[in-house]
Amino acid sequence: MQTGQHNLTDIIPVETAGTLDGLFRERVRRSPHKVAYRDYDRSSGKWRDLTWSQMDDRIEHWQAALSRESLAPGDRVAVMLRNCPEWVMFEHAALRLGLVVVPLYTADRPENAAYILRDAGAKVLLVEELAQWQAFSEVRDQIGNLVRVVTFQGIPEKKDDGLVLALHEWLPEELPERLPGEAGTTPDFKRDTHQLATIIYTSGTSGRSKGVMLSHHNILTNAYSCLQVVPIRQDDLLLSFLPLSHTFERTAGCYVPIMQGATVAYARSVHQLQEDLLIIRPTILVSVPRIYERVYAGIQARLAEGPPLNRRLFELAVEIGYNRFEYQQHRAPRHVSHMLWPFLEIMVAKKVMGKLGGRLRCAMSGGAALSGDVSRVFIGLGLPILQGYGMTESSPVVCCNTPEDNVPTSVGRPIPGVEVKLGEHNALLIRGPNVMLGYWNNPEATKAVMMPEGWLNSGDIAHIDAHGRVTITGRLKEIIVMSTGTKIPPANMEAAILRDSLFEQVMVIGEGRSYLSALVVLNSSKWEAISGQYGLDRDWRRLLGNQKLEKILLERIAHQIKEFPGYAKIYRAGLAREPWTVENHMLTPTLKLRRNQVLSQYSTEVDRLYEGH
Repeated sequence: MQTGQHNLTDIIPVETAGTLDGLFRERVRRSPHKVAYRDYDRSSGKWRDLTWSQMDDRIEHWQAALSRESLAPGDRVAVMLRNCPEWVMFEHAALRLGLVVVPLYTADRPENAAYILRDAGAKVLLVEELAQWQAFSEVRDQIGNLVRVVTFQGIPEKKDDGLVLALHEWLPEELPERLPGEAGTTPDFKRDTHQLATIIYTSGTSGRSKGVMLSHHNILTNAYSCLQVVPIRQDDLLLSFLPLSHTFERTAGCYVPIMQGATVAYARSVHQLQEDLLIIRPTILVSVPRIYERVYAGIQARLAEGPPLNRRLFELAVEIGYNRFEYQQHRAPRHVSHMLWPFLEIMVAKKVMGKLGGRLRCAMSGGAALSGDVSRVFIGLGLPILQGYGMTESSPVVCCNTPEDNVPTSVGRPIPGVEVKLGEHNALLIRGPNVMLGYWNNPEATKAVMMPEGWLNSGDIAHIDAHGRVTITGRLKEIIVMSTGTKIPPANMEAAILRDSLFEQVMVIGEGRSYLSALVVLNSSKWEAISGQYGLDRDWRRLLGNQKLEKILLERIAHQIKEFPGYAKIYRAGLAREPWTVENHMLTPTLKLRRNQVLSQYSTEVDRLYEGH
């Protein structure tokens, strides 16, 4: 992105901010009366706006409350709260006192959250509601460092020896004359941009989570570099729904808007996302691929149920729209068919985009690979999806496509200040000011990924073209090595299979086996609609092991992966009994498959798929 093409004049430089809390203070100074956050107030049933100045006032109350807990700079405090302005208030109050913030996923298992609290030595915990804290009852003895638990909702019982307080009890009504760390006082810690700001525990698809240590400088430089390539403006409105405990949302959906002065609205929940898109009407969307895939699957399902003319019009709009996109990217000539676009835009594109609020200028996708077919549909309908790549250990953004140079099959070039190269086995290596300080309390794990001269081994397999664009082709740890020695990256095949809306979830398996199979979860409403034509039960869960259904599934899978090499063929398909969720521990909180967990849970079905082999 050429920096002259969007307003960079009010972006706060890293040097001016110094620290993350310094960034917030500078934004308050520059835009005190501009709306900073919008969220749904459950008590009044209305959406509310908070200006930067109002946020600053409330942060001071949180800062005063934290300062009464006898905490020292460098102490860790944890937050297990849904996205809301109070999440930001808690974080910045903590940062102003030199504390280290440890975010937790609200849907995390108590035993994993307890492990994080114990490993980090967290002294304060902010939870959404009393029930979350009560869920810790069986692991309470594992988290003895806590000196205070604050509940955002609910009135705690008095049997916790004063450990647990409701938020209204904890926050002071009156502020002290001068807050710790305020201008004019002598703070007992040195403000250093390279000091530890947060420990973010990776949601690991296997094994214990590792605590990624990120400094103020790591995150600030990453946010600033993002703003050099992504066209976010001060008048933009972002809708935030990825958990703030996810590094992608924390940097791209929180600190980037602070640095630029854009407004963030917090969605009520992922389940209400469709309704909130229509209410908030955002101009920028930051998301993981799964959200775009769900919208895509919904579109395909509606088209399948509608008249053939609607499908043809839709396909024509995508085809011509995408061709126009390629022309605008200087990769294709102008075509006479482009003259049909004004008609197709009214008849098709605006109707689809209207379901996303009708004002989206740009959407970003990260966290996992986005299917080429999915991005083609949205780009063809006029929504430029910019796919990027990153990891928690890099704060997180490493590469990103730009509006002027958008190659949807790649993750773009490295953002300013970040270097990449290929290492052994074509592993992508990363170097820059965004690379983590290391793993908390885990020097062995740090040594395993940090290489000489500051290079971070991502563990992802990549290709870098002659123009410096990066394409992620697989993950070293997730590569399936078959008994034949053939190596298969399953994620690409799974993304292709999911283009068929019959499949809700899929996992390709075959490690150490002579052929590939797939475990699938079906879309119940889609199967009900088509089961009659096959003469099979409307409830697919009653068809476990049914050979006729397996043949149907294999035919549909084969159609979706026909462009893959011949050795990447799925020979058997088995059904999972229930959807894979965070709650049943089959997905990480960032919605990635816990492959080992799925294999363990469905070991009997996997054995059936390989009987006699």
